[in-house]
Formats: sequence, structure tokens, C-alpha cells
Amino acid sequence: MKERILLFIIIGCLTLFVYWFQSYTSWGLGILVGLMAAYAITLNLAYKIKSRRLSKNPQVQNPDFKPFISVMVPAHNEESVITNTVENILSMDYPNFEIIVIDDRSTDNTASVIKDLERKYENVKALVRDKDAFPGKSAVLNDALPLTKGEAILVFDADATVKPDFLSKLVPALEPKDVGAVQARKIIRNKDANFLTRCQNDEYTIDTHCQVGRDAVKGAVELRGNGELIKRVALDDIGGWNNYTITDDLDMSTRLHINGWDIRFCPDVEVYEEGVIYLFPLFRQRRRWLEGTIRRYLEYFIPVLTSKKMSLRAGLDMTAYISEFIMPAWFFIEVAIIAYKFIVKNAPPQIWFSSLILGGIIGAGFLIAAVYALRTYDNVKLPKAFIQAFQTTLYLFVIWFPLVLFIGAKILFTKKDMKWGKTTHGLVRSEHALIKAKENLKQAKIKAEESLKAAKIIAKQNIKAAQDKIKDVIRNR
Repeated sequence: MKERILLFIIIGCLTLFVYWFQSYTSWGLGILVGLMAAYAITLNLAYKIKSRRLSKNPQVQNPDFKPFISVMVPAHNEESVITNTVENILSMDYPNFEIIVIDDRSTDNTASVIKDLERKYENVKALVRDKDAFPGKSAVLNDALPLTKGEAILVFDADATVKPDFLSKLVPALEPKDVGAVQARKIIRNKDANFLTRCQNDEYTIDTHCQVGRDAVKGAVELRGNGELIKRVALDDIGGWNNYTITDDLDMSTRLHINGWDIRFCPDVEVYEEGVIYLFPLFRQRRRWLEGTIRRYLEYFIPVLTSKKMSLRAGLDMTAYISEFIMPAWFFIEVAIIAYKFIVKNAPPQIWFSSLILGGIIGAGFLIAAVYALRTYDNVKLPKAFIQAFQTTLYLFVIWFPLVLFIGAKILFTKKDMKWGKTTHGLVRSEHALIKAKENLKQAKIKAEESLKAAKIIAKQNIKAAQDKIKDVIRNR
């Protein structure tokens, strides 16, 4: 109810602002665009300055900082992937860690698979939750927390894969006393499966660029659920995970910042996960992400404004980030106002929309940032980077714009639910394998046809040579 009332107030204030803004567009747009440009320039300059400082004065890592790490892997119907994930995690070269694998009310054989892993490996523990246990990833992690003995908790999704040096490279960033958590860079493992998976990977690359900038200004860096390392003292300080959120990572990020903890981002430490191959499951996944994002801002709106522990930079950064959800509502409200003026006041139709102008400017800025991110982090050449950036910008608009309006209406008029919108990892992996198998079959068919063609040519040559030889024998007689 609190979230609903606050959202009504925000929409009302936005409506009044848009109504007023239409009369002062000539300078109002300039102010908004200037603020956005200043924010983007600040992030990029901070990153450049930080990079120069580190190149001149590299940070000396403490070789003795090797805290014991508890790795937690929630799994719901993951029998097809969980063994590979656990064995991959076990290959990390970090000396002190344990793995807790949690079966979350699965209806397949996940429970028996993780029990087999527990028997097979000494530092693997299995937890099977009751079928009537509280739903949600946060509740899963809270239930498993008493089993852990680590000074820090590392959370992986059930489809995660990492390189052996993952923890060795990630842990040093956690050492400073004010750092409560560290997030690794996420990469789509099956990015070449189709157009959607490539756009998802480009989206993650753009997010990497944004996170790096936010880290450079010590802003509101966010956890991403997969590959997040959380200091136990920070986890205890905020009371663990919030069972009543549908996006555990974003909720925890905000609460950590409110309590004065810094979150770091490590772009050179990578965790790989599976992208969603089909459009409908992708919409369902992003619906949950977006709903969780908006709800956590509504839930923590007052604490963010009143927190004495949260840094000013993190607060300003978080406020700037919230603005990205305003544009769809702005456009919808502007259309309604123009229609009202035309119908009720019989005013002449307005031939331009401030929301479209502002949205176009934001889109152009996003496109430039996307090109830079793809070239910097994925080493994509300029022509290809521009094409991918343009396609990904359209892809995000198609998904993000209608979902913001849908989630806003859902929060206003329906009750909150705890549906995960879970992605079936086994299906994704199977589909990716099927695509690869089809490609291999196609290549094998092409090679077979080429071999058959070559064999026919050789056979014809041999027949002709034999015929010539017979003719020579007959002629000599």
C-alpha cells in the first residue's frame, strides 16, 4: 500500500511538472539535457582520472588477505546444469572456500544430484528445502546462511561458470573496511546463439561501462545477483536478504548504500551465464527485474533521502539512475495532456513532444556510450560496434518502454506477488546445443558434398585414363 500511494504521488507530481514544462520547453530542455550531459561527462572523466592514477601508482595488494569464502548456489529444477556448475566452481584456485548448494523446492532430480555432489566432494554441502518453504531467492539464501562459516558470502546462479582465478582476483577489492560487497562482470556465455542473446551480451557490456563509471565516482554501484561477493559483517549489518523482494541483488545494493557501505565493481573478473533464447521468456525475466527495480526505489525512497550514513555521491548517482524510468511515463502523460487540451479546451494540436525530443537525445547519448563500451570491453571494431549498438538500443527500447508502463500499472492496481519469472537454464543450454548441432550437421553435409564431388572428378579422371590406356593397347596391336 505504501508503494502504491507513493507512486500515485510521484505520477501526480510528474503530471504537474510536464504540464508546466510544456510552457517553458525552450530553456527547460536545455537544463535537463545539460544535467544529463554533466552526469555522463563526470562518470567518464572520473574513470579516466582513476585509470591514470592507478597506472602511475598501482595499488599494492595485501597477499595475506585470504578470508574464508562460503559459496552459495541456489538451484530450482537445475538437474541438467548444477553438476557442471559445482565442478566448475571447485576448479577455482583460491585456497579457502566451501560450497553450499541449495535445492529450492525442485520437482525434478535436483535434490538427489546435489546430495551425490555432497558425498563426492569434501567441501560441498547440500541443503534441501521443504516443499512448503517460503518462495524466493532471498529466502533460499537466508535459510542457507546458518550453514556457512565464511567471512564473506559469494553467490552464484545455477548456470554460472568462472575461470580458476575468479576468487583470487575478486577478493582483494573486498579488503577496505568501508567496502561491503564486490560485483564481477557478467558475460553471456551463449551470445552467438541468436540475435536476442547477442543483444543481451551487448546490454551486459553497456552495464559494465556504467558500473565502471559509478565505481570511479564511488557512486551507487549495484550487485547483479550472479558473481556477487558480500562481506559477512555488512550482511549482518543490514539483516541479511529481504525475503519480500523479487530482486534480491538490487534490494541488497540499496540497503548497503543506505547503511553507508561501499560496493565495488571489478570489470576484469568475469562470470559467465546463459542468455535467454526466446522473446517471451526474456520479457518475463525482464519484467521481474524491472518490477524489482521500481519497487525497491519506492520502498526505500524515504530512507535514501534521510540516511545519514549514505554518501552524497551515492545518493546523487542513485537519483540520476532513477530518471531512466521517467521517460515512458513522461510520454504517456504528455499524450494525455495534449489530448485533454485538444478535446476540452479545443486547443490546436501540439506538433511536437518534449518527451520525444528528450528521449531522442537520451537515445543518442546511449548509442555513443554503447559504441564506446563495445569497443573498450569487447574489442569490437568501429563499424560493427555501431551496428550492434544501434540494434541493442532498439532492442532495449522495445523491451524497456512498454514494461515500465506495464509495471507502473501493475503496482498501482494489483497486489504484490513473489513470482520469480524463472529462466529454465537446461532448456537454454539444450537449445544452444541443438543450434550448434545443426550448424555442425550443415558443415558436415557441405564437406561430404565437396568430398563426393572431388571423388567423382577423380573417378572420371581414372576412367578416362583407363580408357586411354586400353586404346593405346589396341592401337599397338
